[in-house]
Amino acid sequence: MIDIRIIRENADLVRRNCIRRGYPIDIDGLVKLDADCRMLNSEIETLRSDRNRLSKECAKDPAARDRVKQIKLALGEKENKLEVLQERIRQVLIRMPNLLAPDVPEGTDDTGNVEIRKVGDLPRFDFKIKDHQQLGEDLDILDIARGAKVAQTGFYYWKGQGAMLAQAFFFWVQKFLASRGFTVFMTPCLAKERTLFGTGYLPFFADQTYNITGEDLALIGTSEQTLVGYHADDVLDGAKLPLCYTAYTPCFRTEAGSYGRASKGIFRVHQFHKVEQIVFCKPEDSPKYHEFCLENEEAILQTLGLPYHVVNVCVGDLGAPGYKKYDIEAYFPSFGGYREVTSNTNLTEFQSRRLDIRYKDGDERGFVHTISATAATDRMLICMMENFQQADGSIVVPEVLRPFTGFDRITAPGK
Repeated sequence: MIDIRIIRENADLVRRNCIRRGYPIDIDGLVKLDADCRMLNSEIETLRSDRNRLSKECAKDPAARDRVKQIKLALGEKENKLEVLQERIRQVLIRMPNLLAPDVPEGTDDTGNVEIRKVGDLPRFDFKIKDHQQLGEDLDILDIARGAKVAQTGFYYWKGQGAMLAQAFFFWVQKFLASRGFTVFMTPCLAKERTLFGTGYLPFFADQTYNITGEDLALIGTSEQTLVGYHADDVLDGAKLPLCYTAYTPCFRTEAGSYGRASKGIFRVHQFHKVEQIVFCKPEDSPKYHEFCLENEEAILQTLGLPYHVVNVCVGDLGAPGYKKYDIEAYFPSFGGYREVTSNTNLTEFQSRRLDIRYKDGDERGFVHTISATAATDRMLICMMENFQQADGSIVVPEVLRPFTGFDRITAPGK
């Protein structure tokens, strides 16, 4: 949520930002509402001052008593009107996108994303490759059909050595982040509406949410929601910032509107698993920690040996809460190209204003900035399966994961 003072002082900047991001918001109307609100608030303060002054004279002056009664009636009317104006302003502000970093590229969709760097050599195969779905079926480690039978399309089972590889991978990633200063959490998998609103998923991504009927609860789409919400209404010690948190959770998304997008196997599903990076920091430090989270993502992919490229996400592919976003796209042989495996967003104070998360460091006060960055998802697992498949149908396990799996290769049952 944008500070109303920025809109007052830079209305043209905010107007251009809204137009660029495709949000038709009446900035002139908002500025007028804000001016009316401030004028009304000034009138209220004057009346309150008069009431307090005259209240001291009531015992001696009947006229003062009558005037105090009149002031109370006027105050009630003006205070009610002020509440209405403030709510109208709030309803506009909560639907306004964040400002953009100066280097966010133009573009209407992911084709406008700009490559920053490419890392790793693409695999070469002298045999007919399989996609992760076929590999999963042949090796009996991934069961998509029974996931659909038990739940619906978009749900799946990791099985046997596949489940062990998944558990080893997510555990290793958490250990890696802990070594980088992150506190590991296990969070709820449900969150209240206020938490989803505060993190920007409402109203901007309302159609992606699985709501619990009759409850003020929804399944989380990411532990970003529960980790950022952890500090709602808190004043953090600025001397102890940054706070770096991580959690491994299942995540649930309806994927509304994704019909027709490439989604073979389990690339795009309703339930997946993710390790998230969340950073709370001072405003001047958010660019640095945005890069820090990207370094972690790249280190994970490099250690696994997966080829990838980093892209600066364009305005049309950047969600409303984001100020700047990096995606990492890893190479999938079955797609014959790079596909997204992590997203890393600097949200500045968009979330902290909505959730009232502040910091104090001596005389310095303000809203913290938040960074939300993927560390790992199932997509990296299926990327490993495809990149490390062998001519005999087996899959080589990355060396770093072998101490946690207990095996260095996944083979078909009976082999």
